[in-house]
Amino acid sequence: MIPRHLAQLFEAVAAGKTTPEQAAQAFEQQQQGFAETGGFAHVDLHRRARCGFPEVVFGLGKTAEQIVAIVGKLVEHGQGCLVTRVDPRSADRIQAAFPEGVYNPVARTFHKPGPEAEGPKVGRVAVVTAGTSDLPVAEEARVTAEARNCEVDMLVDVGVAGLHRLLSRRDRLTDVDALVVVAGMEGALPSVVGGLTSCPVIAVPTSIGYGANFQGLAALLGMLNSCASNVVVVNIDAGFNGGYVAGLIAQRAGTARGQAGGPSNGKSD
Repeated sequence: MIPRHLAQLFEAVAAGKTTPEQAAQAFEQQQQGFAETGGFAHVDLHRRARCGFPEVVFGLGKTAEQIVAIVGKLVEHGQGCLVTRVDPRSADRIQAAFPEGVYNPVARTFHKPGPEAEGPKVGRVAVVTAGTSDLPVAEEARVTAEARNCEVDMLVDVGVAGLHRLLSRRDRLTDVDALVVVAGMEGALPSVVGGLTSCPVIAVPTSIGYGANFQGLAALLGMLNSCASNVVVVNIDAGFNGGYVAGLIAQRAGTARGQAGGPSNGKSD
């Protein structure tokens, strides 16, 4: 059990907010590493200790009641939570249960910050979209990277059909630790961005496009065949995965700068 959580448990018992029996049950759950929830989930309580971030809930296919119960279990154990692909009809119910959380209707995410979000931003990510239609996936990436406590810059609608739009903002591609580039249609933008910067580029293909786009398959294959050696690719419409990996890279880079005595957010004074 994380020492801070154990101390909080002792304090709750001492203050009469938790009974010894409840504390013993919470301790047992923490020791086994997961909590059975409602007969429909086993919530991973050790994900943050292992991976640096709490378990992320995939909301698609879950009822509002199930999501509320899962988030509640994480909150009960002192953790924040990010829920992706939240049905708009479920969002009101979840927001009512956790009013301190934030629902993003474009990204379809719900984020309730936890202790891991405290402190200054560490690392810097830029999210770039080819078109406005790619925004839902890009917003999911942005919310995810911000939940990892990174500073995030958004650069929207700068696809290759009007390359001057991207080139006029080239400075925003260079002062970051990682880039997430979101594109549908033929998926060419990540290769262009990769040729303009030295940092890792996480390419996210979207299902946006006409028939021969094949619901994002054309963009996925185009990105996998990129000639830019700093481009790696995640799955179709996987904004969460792109934002998570970019945030992980940026956090490590920002931490390394901080240990070396430089500004952790990547900006010079």
